Amino acid sequence: MQKFSEVIYKRPEQEEVKAELTKLLEEFKAAKTPEEAFAVFKRYDEYGNSVSAMSAVAYIRNSMDTTDEFYDKEKAYFDEVEPVLQEITQQFGLALVGSPHRAVMEKEFGTLMFRNVEMQLKTFSPEIIADLQEENKLCTEYDKLLASAQIAFRGETYTLAQMGPFHEDPDRAARKEARTAYTAWYMKQSETLDRIFDDLVKVRDRIAKKLGYQSFTEVGYYRMTRNCYDEKMVSVFREQIQKHIVPVSERLKAEKAKRIGVERVTVYDDALDFLSGNAKPQGTPDDIFAHGKKMYHELSPETAEFFDYMLERDLFDVLTRKGKSGGGYCYPMSALKMPFIFANFNGTSGDIDVLTHEAGHAFAFYRAFDIYPSDLQSGGYETAEVHSMSMEFFTWPWMEGFFGGQTNKYRYAHLSGALTFLPYGTMVDEFQHHIYANPGWTPARRNECWLELEAKYRPYLDQDFDFYREGRRWQAQSHIYERPFYYIDYCLAQAMALAFWAESQKDFGAAWKKYLQFVGLAGTKTFTDLVAGANLQSPFAEGCLNAVASAAAEWLDSNPVEDK
Repeated sequence: MQKFSEVIYKRPEQEEVKAELTKLLEEFKAAKTPEEAFAVFKRYDEYGNSVSAMSAVAYIRNSMDTTDEFYDKEKAYFDEVEPVLQEITQQFGLALVGSPHRAVMEKEFGTLMFRNVEMQLKTFSPEIIADLQEENKLCTEYDKLLASAQIAFRGETYTLAQMGPFHEDPDRAARKEARTAYTAWYMKQSETLDRIFDDLVKVRDRIAKKLGYQSFTEVGYYRMTRNCYDEKMVSVFREQIQKHIVPVSERLKAEKAKRIGVERVTVYDDALDFLSGNAKPQGTPDDIFAHGKKMYHELSPETAEFFDYMLERDLFDVLTRKGKSGGGYCYPMSALKMPFIFANFNGTSGDIDVLTHEAGHAFAFYRAFDIYPSDLQSGGYETAEVHSMSMEFFTWPWMEGFFGGQTNKYRYAHLSGALTFLPYGTMVDEFQHHIYANPGWTPARRNECWLELEAKYRPYLDQDFDFYREGRRWQAQSHIYERPFYYIDYCLAQAMALAFWAESQKDFGAAWKKYLQFVGLAGTKTFTDLVAGANLQSPFAEGCLNAVASAAAEWLDSNPVEDK
């Protein structure tokens, strides 16, 4: 049984990889029967996965310690090489969709894989290789900048992630002091952050123009493999958020203001849910993982097997430390059959989300590794987020083992937070549509746009500190820099996760069985087909958001928390 720490990293040398991929490409083109084409495709998939696994190892180990010079250089190597190799994968994609054996292969793999490949073909041309390399370098620069943050606070020095607990301090003066220190770091980096993003917008616009599109938005949608909905449908979804969710969020924020003893919620109040303090996980990280194991063993045989697998192979890195990259993710390595979970524990309820949200991703990958080729192991990003966000709610019955007497606090904050997240997530999406429709905007105009959207989606939140008053809050949202147009996927998924939650409140066993079926289909169906197959209302349907918001609001009204 190999652990992640025991995986031997070997750089896939560019010329060797190009030679092997080219050889496989020629063999695929020469295949005279469907059986021969299948065999070559399988070898191509396995070889590509082995290269991707080494890229993943380099990325993860660089995230674990951004000061490690070796993996820093390896990450830089892949930033340069992956766009070059994309030229060959593009050629294989063209051969695949144009294969005379396509009809037979579609019977084996379904038509969706071919449709997705056709979309990805629209995102690349050899002409943009240098631009893709520049885009990679800029994203890496942003990530390293945030990982380097050293925030002086009350005589100690903290990373951005380590500042999290201070934002939840019941003492308002302490919260304000913490937010002051936190935002001061961003303000010191403002020129660098502006320059990095300005360069990213320009290079992405250049990519779009070279590919023949009017704006990067079209490229962004193809990159995200939006195979069942378009920009217009997303716009309708955003309108529903404004119509049905913003009013509920305003009410919840007004109730919170009263609960925590303030006239109006400001940016330094927003992380606090209860005047007596937010729910915090009890015990050490080892205690948390021990209960996590108990939880997944009791949830189902499938999750028990999965979690044991993760623990036995040390597929977690969750402790915060200096030099470690911020944020959290689940990174699948198909060739190694390892879904790796990366996070930054900071003593808040977010630590438990690692064992629910990220584990939801990992569980889905674990179940798909041995069944489907890599192109079908995961659906669209919104589908993957349904896996993770729904797992957060399916683990509710076991939260007492993490939070003890604070469990009701946790559930109340989790559910209300799921609702109030939606306006923010939608705002991030609309912001990016404006940004890429207007690539010539100055940094100041981008900030103005953000403030306009704050007034539209979060009118209940008082902006304070220069960082927020100047409209710079978006610079702390890494997806805007690194994963354009990703954020609406969280919102679509949150709507579906709330629908699963509502069903679990009525019949947990039936809802869990439906969730297992949803996960088990991996990427073999589109998001909208998966939703329909689960007999859930589409998030694009009028009234869907009103239904889930009403169910959640009814639960919150019926389960008030005594704040003491």
